[in-house]
Amino acid sequence: MEIFKQIAPLKAYLRDLKCQGKSIGLVPTMGALHNGHISLIRASKAQNQVTASSIFVNPIQFNNQNDLIKYPREIEKDKKLLEAAGCDVLFSPENEEMYPKKSILKLDFGHLDKTMEGEFRPGHFSGVALVVSKLFNIVEPDHAYFGQKDWQQFAVIQKLTEELNFNVALHSVETLRESDGLALSSRNLRLNPAQRDVATVFYKGLLQARTALKNGKTVGEIKPQVRAFVEQYPGVRLEYFELVDSKNLNVLESVEQSILPIMCIAGYVDEIRLIDNMFVN
Repeated sequence: MEIFKQIAPLKAYLRDLKCQGKSIGLVPTMGALHNGHISLIRASKAQNQVTASSIFVNPIQFNNQNDLIKYPREIEKDKKLLEAAGCDVLFSPENEEMYPKKSILKLDFGHLDKTMEGEFRPGHFSGVALVVSKLFNIVEPDHAYFGQKDWQQFAVIQKLTEELNFNVALHSVETLRESDGLALSSRNLRLNPAQRDVATVFYKGLLQARTALKNGKTVGEIKPQVRAFVEQYPGVRLEYFELVDSKNLNVLESVEQSILPIMCIAGYVDEIRLIDNMFVN
């Protein structure tokens, strides 16, 4: 696996591979890798001759500085996982390489970045979109791979790619879960054993909500039940539960209002924030 920390040599290396006619897949990450990330690497390897990944904890997408400070960083372990998975290229820049000057650019996605995550994490998706734009410009991938767990992020990146005419095919890869249903997430590393035991409540809440929606219940009827179920445990707090159209993120009241509705949930186990989602059908 070739490892780069600077943009210029990475671009030169990838340019040579492109001249050889090789397709490039990109898996952007913030590190603290788990099997969910490795599934993205495998998806890329199945479609491309070269798979590149990035590890960069992007400071401008954190609206909570404490969250940025505590975000898990395991770069040496991550390198070994990527190499074992067959990743060909790793880009792991320092902040100064990605942001040589303080970034002042703000991106607005209208409704897409104002609901759910956007409501509770203002500015988050502008930061995500800016770093993804940088990575697309640096790597110039043919394909890019993202996890379904961050579905709203994927919708924003789809709009970004469409608006800026990035010549890259986007792929959302199904969320991997632990045997008890907990969605794999880098933030799970911050959970102590007691917190880990109750963290599945968000997944279980989605399962109950899906059954209720399929039985004809409206979101308005379900929301109080989801909140009561999630918050039955001390230290667990629901931030939001929404049913939205998976394409445009319009908030729905019932499953009949969309061809492909998705439930999205977020909340806290003590100070650790977790998100999850699930398609109704």
